[in-house]
Amino acid sequence: MEPTTATDLALLVLRCVIGLTMAAHGWNKFTGGGKIPGTGRWFDSIGMRPGRLNAYLAATSEVGAGLLLAVGLLSSFAAAGIIGVMTVAWWTTHRSNGFMILKEGWEYVFVLAAMSLVAAMLGPGSWSVDHAMGIAGDLDGMPGLWIALLVGVGGGVAQMLTFYRPSSVESGN
Repeated sequence: MEPTTATDLALLVLRCVIGLTMAAHGWNKFTGGGKIPGTGRWFDSIGMRPGRLNAYLAATSEVGAGLLLAVGLLSSFAAAGIIGVMTVAWWTTHRSNGFMILKEGWEYVFVLAAMSLVAAMLGPGSWSVDHAMGIAGDLDGMPGLWIALLVGVGGGVAQMLTFYRPSSVESGN
């Protein structure tokens, strides 16, 4: 396999694994278990209020950003969407549980966010919608890093400043 082809295949695998994982996670909020009402009750319980609205925001963000990243469309912004969702998940649910996912720790959200950042920096490659539209390369490298990091973390923080209202029991007070 020539280097460009191997790199394009590696980027496709990276984008699809992260993107389709996130899309499936969001789709499950719409269709699995308690669906949006159950997910909304869970969001209320962790302090993301109103829960139902945040359930829709999370599910839509996960499906949308995941699919965009998988096909390589507006890849840096798609990565930012995933980083934003993972920022909220880290702060609201995982940060106080240590690193290991077996104890509901933050390793999983960290890996998805870090790999999304890598995807934004490397760009979508030749096998992407961005490339077909002639915009691949415009938002890769350092611009991709800053878009994904600032928009992602900034969006997650903005969402929490707007909606995160933990009860005194949840916050340990």
